[in-house]
Amino acid sequence: MIWGVVQFPGSCDERDALHACEVASGEARLIWHEERELGGVDAVVIPGGFSYGDYLRAGAIARFSPAMEAVAGFAAAGGPVLGICNGFQVLCEAGLLPGALLRNEELRFICRQVELVDAGGGRLSIPAKHGEGRYHAPEDALDRLEANGQVAYRYATDQNFNGSARDIAGVSNEAGNVLGLMPHPEHAVDPLTGSTDGLRVFEAVAAAGARA
Repeated sequence: MIWGVVQFPGSCDERDALHACEVASGEARLIWHEERELGGVDAVVIPGGFSYGDYLRAGAIARFSPAMEAVAGFAAAGGPVLGICNGFQVLCEAGLLPGALLRNEELRFICRQVELVDAGGGRLSIPAKHGEGRYHAPEDALDRLEANGQVAYRYATDQNFNGSARDIAGVSNEAGNVLGLMPHPEHAVDPLTGSTDGLRVFEAVAAAGARA
């Protein structure tokens, strides 16, 4: 599988995401935000950072980039897309994922290792670092996410540090090929970091794309 990692002005985790993709599949390339073609990649990552300086709102400007137009078409055709942290915010702003990410409950940036639970009940330990990671959606929308099995990851008990609705840390689209996750799996792919659980997220995205 060939991964493409979109790079915006203000991205800060694109190199880590690139490395994680290479660990997961052996091949990855950067896609500059002004590119209108994805270059035949098999999966796309929208990385963390502060795209376009997070002016207006986190992800609000990045959604209009030429590369995101290409990503939208890629996702509509069933291509697997992973948005991490700021990338999750971008996907929500672009309408590729439901809901929104609001300021953390304590109104401050927090960086810490967190425990997540995936849809199958498996536990992952990966880092989180954000100031606007509180997942929000209307109650009826949250009910639909639950009913459709679109809640991909939750914060484990006592781990919901940002106040996300229903402990939600990551959601997918209805087709299951687009995933947004606030914590950073790309920082948990090497034993030296204390966890390789992040690789399971990349593997899940690749598998979802194969089924879509």
